[in-house]
Amino acid sequence: MKSMTGYGSAEAVCAGKKISVEIKSVNSRYSDISVKTPRLYAFLEAPLKKAVGKYTSRGKIDVFVNVDASEDETKSVAVNVSLAKAYKEAIDKIASETGAESGAVRAIDIARLPDVLSVDAAETESEEMTNAALGALDEAAAGYDAMRVSEGENMRAVLEGHLDAVEVVVAQIEKAAPEIVVNYRARIEARMKEILGSVPYDEGRLLTEVALFADKVDVNEEIARLKSHISQMREMFCDSEPVGRKLDFLLQEMNREINTTGSKCNNLDIAKDVIEVKTLLEKLREQVQNIE
Repeated sequence: MKSMTGYGSAEAVCAGKKISVEIKSVNSRYSDISVKTPRLYAFLEAPLKKAVGKYTSRGKIDVFVNVDASEDETKSVAVNVSLAKAYKEAIDKIASETGAESGAVRAIDIARLPDVLSVDAAETESEEMTNAALGALDEAAAGYDAMRVSEGENMRAVLEGHLDAVEVVVAQIEKAAPEIVVNYRARIEARMKEILGSVPYDEGRLLTEVALFADKVDVNEEIARLKSHISQMREMFCDSEPVGRKLDFLLQEMNREINTTGSKCNNLDIAKDVIEVKTLLEKLREQVQNIE
């Protein structure tokens, strides 16, 4: 069991540049991966994003890459000539159409306009930088994963405690449920004797009424399913695969069963137990939201 919350960092050196990689994540219903790199090294984003997918299946994952050049970097400057010409034509047209003086438009003025010039790392460095960044990501992910496993173990202990408490209260409901029918029959008999006195009453009619009531308040199926869900959840706690979504679904089913139990059992003590189980299930749900 792993938490969706974790952090890891590592560094690598390539061609005199120190590459720092940080990975951190928080809980999310889906997988949301974001990689942020310096603009000059935007080519790292795609391979790093693809690599992150093998470390986690769910969560909001942010990867931050920083490159600190300790030596002169080999760079190339690309010129978008067609865009520069378009800018020049646009400036001339503005001057012509408005009567404004364009003056002598210098090359440096056009070069400062957006996207005319772009600086790129030398192509020969791209592959080396990518491999170095991926190596740093692997190292950062090891620490990140260890943190998620550690937190996952702590969460499992909390979940097991809440589940143990649910099991105890469900057992109380199972024990108390048959008494509802016994008490109902006793109340009906007492009421009939109060009304009829010594006049005989139809025992068969009474038994039919009690049987109908017993069927109405019977929660054996709900209790059986709750116990089955508790058993399944314990098995999931030890699963090596991501179980967050499965646990969330199982808790929804448990809530459904305990709600049905509460609606069937018209009994104050059982109503209190039902509220207690629902409270514990909500505590379980809060923890499960952080599990991958």
